[in-house]
Amino acid sequence: MAAPPTSRENGNAFLLILLAKRVASGLLTLFLVSLVVFIISGLLPGDAAQEMLGQSATPEAVAALRQQMGLDQPAAVRFLRWLAGLLGGDPGFSLVANMPVADIIASRLPNSLILAALSTLVAVPLALTIGITSAMRQGGRLDRALNTTTLAMVALPEFLIATIAVLIFAVQLRWLPSIALVPAQGGFLDLLRALAMPILSLSIIVVAQMARMTRAAIIAQLGLPYVEMARLKGVSPARLVLVHVLPNAIAPIVNAMALSLSYLLGGAVIVETIFNYPGLASLMVNAVTSRDMPLLQACAMIFCGAYLSLVLIADTVAILANPRLRNR
Repeated sequence: MAAPPTSRENGNAFLLILLAKRVASGLLTLFLVSLVVFIISGLLPGDAAQEMLGQSATPEAVAALRQQMGLDQPAAVRFLRWLAGLLGGDPGFSLVANMPVADIIASRLPNSLILAALSTLVAVPLALTIGITSAMRQGGRLDRALNTTTLAMVALPEFLIATIAVLIFAVQLRWLPSIALVPAQGGFLDLLRALAMPILSLSIIVVAQMARMTRAAIIAQLGLPYVEMARLKGVSPARLVLVHVLPNAIAPIVNAMALSLSYLLGGAVIVETIFNYPGLASLMVNAVTSRDMPLLQACAMIFCGAYLSLVLIADTVAILANPRLRNR
C-alpha cells in the first residue's frame, strides 16, 4: 500500500498548481493584449500604402498597393495570419522597410536591453539603500528629507528631466553628448558617457517609486511582534533590518521592483525619442509615423510581453517567499 503524500509534497503540488495558474493567466492576458494591439493599430488614420505613395497618389494606385501588401483582406484574416506567424517566431514583413520585422527588431533590441540593464543596475541598489535608510530613520529628519525628495522626483515627468539634463550637462557644462549614439568601437566608459543622460532620465523616477514602496514594506514589518522580540534580545538595528526584516519583506519589495522597472518600458519611449537613441521604443514611434503595422504590432507585443514577464516573476517570488503557501 502506497504511503500517503506528506505535507511537504502537498505543499509543493499546491505551489506548482498556483504557479501554473499564474502562467496560464499571463498567456491569456497576452492573447487579449495582442487582440487589443491589433484593433488599436488598425484604428490609426491612413495606412502604409498611403504613406509610401504620398497624398498626391491616385486612389487606383493606393488600392493596387494595398492589395499587393495584403491590406485589403478582412481584419479577422489578417489578425489570425499575424498571430500564427507570431507564435511561429515570424512577426511578419515590414511594409515600409521591405525586410523582415525580426531583422529590424534584432538590430535595435540589444540597444534597448543595454539601456534597461544599465538603468536597472543604477536604480535598484540606490532605491533599496534609500528605502531601507528611510525606514530605519522613520520619523527623523533624514526620513522626512528623503520622503520629500522622492515625492518631488516622482512628480517630475521624464521629458522634463531629460530636457533639464540636456541643458545642464550638454549645453552649459558640455560634459555629455546631447544625442545618445552607441559607439561602434569604444570601451565601456565611452558607452557610459553616451548613455549617461538617458540612464539618468529613466532612473530618477524609478528610484523614487521603488524607494517609497521599499520603505513602506519595511515599516509594515517593523511593527510586527517578531521585530520587538529581536529588539529585546539586543539585535542591532542594521542586523535587525537586513537579516530579519528584509527577508520577510522580500515579496512586496519584489512587487515594487517589478512595477517600477515596468515604468522603464513606458519611459523609454519618450527618453529614446528625445535623445535619438536607436532602441526599440524609438523604432515603435517611427512605425506609428509610417503606419508600418507589422513592425508596430511586434514592438508593442515585445513591450507587453516584457511587462507581463516582470509581473509573473514578481508573483512567483511572492508565492515562493510566503511560508504559509510553502507549508500548505
